[in-house]
Amino acid sequence: MTTADGTAYVFRTARPEDTDAIEALDGSFTTGTVFRVEVADDGFTLREVPVDPPLTKVFPEDEPDGGAEDGDDGEDPGSRTFLAITAGGGLAGFVAVSYSPWNRRLTVEDIEVAPDHRGRGVGRALMECAGKFARERGAGHIWLEVTNVNAPAIHAYRRMGFAFCGLDTVLYDGTASEGEQALYMSKPCP
Repeated sequence: MTTADGTAYVFRTARPEDTDAIEALDGSFTTGTVFRVEVADDGFTLREVPVDPPLTKVFPEDEPDGGAEDGDDGEDPGSRTFLAITAGGGLAGFVAVSYSPWNRRLTVEDIEVAPDHRGRGVGRALMECAGKFARERGAGHIWLEVTNVNAPAIHAYRRMGFAFCGLDTVLYDGTASEGEQALYMSKPCP
C-alpha cells in the first residue's frame, strides 16, 4: 500500500524477532472528546462529550499486548498478528487477532498504529488483513473491545463498519484504567 503522501507500507505476519518492536510501539493517544456511558435500569446511552484539557492516555507497560505473539510460530492456527512495515523497515502498526470456532468470532485482541502513521489508512489496511484471516477461518463476525475514552479509535472503527454491541462498566476496576468503561463493537465478517 502506498499513501497519498508517497509512504509505502508492506503488510505481513509477525515473526518471533518482531516481538521487541511490537512491545515498543507507542499506542498512546490524545483526544478532545470521550464517550460518556450513562447506565439506566433499562439500558445505556453513549454521549460524546468534550474534555478540556484534552485527555492523553498512555497504556501501562505491564498490560498484556493482547497476544501479539500467539500463533506467529504456527503453534495456534486460530491466532495471528499482522504488521504494517515501512519501506525503511520500521514498524508502523500491528493487529493481533484470535478466532473462536464455537461462535465463529474473530476477536481483535489489540491494534496499534504508531503516532506518525495515523490517519493514513494503516489501521484500515491492518483490519483488512484481519478480515481476510477471518474469512479464511469462516468467521461470521469481527469483534473488539475499546475504552470509552478512546474516541479517535471509536470513530475509526465506526468508519470501518463496526457498531456498538455492548459494554462492561466494571472491566477496568482495579486497573490503571479504573473509571473507564469497556465498549464492545462488532461487524459482520466481510
